[in-house]
Amino acid sequence: MWKEIWSVYWKRILGAAAGLFCSIVYLAFGFWDMLFVALLVFAGYWFGKQKESSNGPVIPWQRIWETIMDRFRPFR
Repeated sequence: MWKEIWSVYWKRILGAAAGLFCSIVYLAFGFWDMLFVALLVFAGYWFGKQKESSNGPVIPWQRIWETIMDRFRPFR
């Protein structure tokens, strides 16, 4: 019975568990701390996803540096 419920409603169950976890964090630490924790979790997820999808660096420092130098070059 539980396997059938899990196989059909696993997304709803995980969503409810995530909501319960966020509400416990909110009650224990406060709203802004909960948002900061959520931001850190999202940043970790994003960096991991970027690293999985590409072989290059996660943050393209060379491209960022070239964009900054092209835009803010004092003497053109």
